[in-house]
Amino acid sequence: MVSDSVAASPIHARDLAARIDALPASAGLWRFIILLSLGGFFELYDLFQTGYISTGLIADGIFHTGAQGVFGVSDQAAFASATFLGLFVGASLLSPYADRFGRRATFMFALIWYGAFSLLLAFQQQAEWVIFLRFLVGVGLGIELVTIDTYLTEWVPAHLRTRAFAFAFFVQFLSVPAVALMSWWLVPQTIWGLSGWRYVVIAGALASLVIWLVRKGLPESPRWLVQQRRYAQARQVMRDMERRCGVAAADFPSRPVDDAEGAPLRGRFRDIWAPQYRDRTLMLVVMNFFQAIGFFGFGNWLPALLSGKGASVTHSLLYAFFITLAYPLGSLLCSFYADKMENKWQIVLSCLVTVVFGSLFALQNNPLWLILCGFFITWSNAWLTYSYHSYQSEIFPTHIRARAVGFCYSFSRLSTVFSSIIIGIILQYGGSLGVIAFIVASMLIVMLVIGLFGPKTRGIDLENI
Repeated sequence: MVSDSVAASPIHARDLAARIDALPASAGLWRFIILLSLGGFFELYDLFQTGYISTGLIADGIFHTGAQGVFGVSDQAAFASATFLGLFVGASLLSPYADRFGRRATFMFALIWYGAFSLLLAFQQQAEWVIFLRFLVGVGLGIELVTIDTYLTEWVPAHLRTRAFAFAFFVQFLSVPAVALMSWWLVPQTIWGLSGWRYVVIAGALASLVIWLVRKGLPESPRWLVQQRRYAQARQVMRDMERRCGVAAADFPSRPVDDAEGAPLRGRFRDIWAPQYRDRTLMLVVMNFFQAIGFFGFGNWLPALLSGKGASVTHSLLYAFFITLAYPLGSLLCSFYADKMENKWQIVLSCLVTVVFGSLFALQNNPLWLILCGFFITWSNAWLTYSYHSYQSEIFPTHIRARAVGFCYSFSRLSTVFSSIIIGIILQYGGSLGVIAFIVASMLIVMLVIGLFGPKTRGIDLENI
């Protein structure tokens, strides 16, 4: 039995890092990653609804197109913009609370938040309320997505970090063909007096609330606990994880701790602009801003892009289902080589694939070739997603990780607020070709920024990047 004085004695960050990095890729650790990823399944399910349920909202007369919309633009564009404005607020303004209150408490709050507001949204009759509640759902999603990245990075050993992200996104991306298939099946129908799009929303909301119950047993991040000088709890969660992984638990070495290391660090906004982090912050701001145009410009507008190529509404939703299979399949395939290449070069290569197949997609009208090119674009988007999520959560220290990642990540949401409207306008006047050109140009910028300025992170523990 460990005495109270020993349990409360200080832990060096390097000793904790060594213990975490020594965790084997055991079944217990992978079950932990899967459990964490299940919540992400419904996060992305909820996020990708935006492009799939809009046709149902239009059919019900709730949404209107063009200048007839609530804000003088297409309600579909306003719906998407509200989602990403909420994500921006959640990621930039509220996710930093994860550095103050802990990773676990923050993502548990976010999960119940967006599940509850999604359920309310499903029963609305007015476009104004649908758009407003979608904004509130987006706030919860923004908090959750940033906090989970931080949490996963802090728990997973260095040798497994990128592969864990790839596998986590495999689980999460299963939601995208799921929402596409459910929308294809349910959106055209009315069941028990309720339009099909409402069932798509209800399913995601109820499932996210169930996941909240499943996740209750997840431990707090030991790195965060040590930052807060909660050493006894850090010891306990570390022992529990080692037991989960089949590792014999040992105590931390007793070392003298100087005042600087022993004091709890409070991350401040100005800290992310310190000379050693300023270039990284600027690089990630630019990367996030433009990658979001490429990712969501294709993913959220896929049914509309396919319709612009001559496909009917029903056919566009069915084609979208086959294309979106690349999200989970691409992530699963990538998980086999994810840890064998620098994250920065994975980001660059994934963008290159989007540039090549995006250009080919713009020139196609044959359904088979559209599906094939769309599949490769989607696969590259999945590759890009786990790479940059892992990458940006690696390159900041623990005490500012959630704040820095949240700030940088929020620019992807801010860009999508405006790009959703811009893409709607481009689609109206320039067609699918104009939208694809916009996407390709954005991905070229990401390639240049990360390729030229991104630091290397492969196999390096978090404290030394």
